[in-house]
Amino acid sequence: MAILADTDTPAGSPVVSLTPSPDRPLPVRRVHWKNAVRIIPSIFPPIDLFERVADPAHLEAVHAIESAFNPRLREARGDLALVPRGERVVGPGAGYIMAAFTHVSPDGSRFSNGTYGVFYAAHREPTAIAETRFHRERFMRATGEPRSELDMRVLSVTVKALLHDLRGMRSILPDIYRLNDYADSQILGGALRAGGSSGVVYDSVRHESGRCVGVFTPRALTNCRERKHLRYIWDGARIADVLEIKRLPVPRP
Repeated sequence: MAILADTDTPAGSPVVSLTPSPDRPLPVRRVHWKNAVRIIPSIFPPIDLFERVADPAHLEAVHAIESAFNPRLREARGDLALVPRGERVVGPGAGYIMAAFTHVSPDGSRFSNGTYGVFYAAHREPTAIAETRFHRERFMRATGEPRSELDMRVLSVTVKALLHDLRGMRSILPDIYRLNDYADSQILGGALRAGGSSGVVYDSVRHESGRCVGVFTPRALTNCRERKHLRYIWDGARIADVLEIKRLPVPRP
């Protein structure tokens, strides 16, 4: 198997085949991206429960006790039952990882019908910006938001897993790569996840030559950490600019 780090897949790399349909096998490759990039709104802090608990087996008990005294914690931490016990992770950075699986949009996403979570990340920052810019713009237009500034948190995360490789298949699987219609890609994602897949690696449809992953299990993700903050400038019609927010030293008198 080829180990894919931050370089392109070598030509002719051996693959393991899984067959979701008799006539269309999909390759599975070992993907290892040490610094994949995920961008989320800055208003969402890490979920402290997953950062504090030392053993994943204790998550349910601690969650139940703390939520009984503060019901708002239950909403902040999401639905822990969506993540099987054996797939839960804890420790530094786990809050960012688990949030993608405990907070699920009922509208779904490219590889989820809204009944389970998927952790999306890009191989490089420009791709992550292009992907999130598109989705933020669609949300802001749909809700008729006035001019505003959106602060976004940039995360780095290590992805290491066997993933179904859809790269280079846009002409073969055009329904999976539709720009806005996720019906077929959701069916594929659900079938792969039900069959035990850890996720998919695929070509970005928002950034030419960009690559993304959609990970189905927290266990495939480690070392998630905050890298910096960006500001998306919404002009009432589109995100016109993306700025980096930096903290500067304050001169002492």
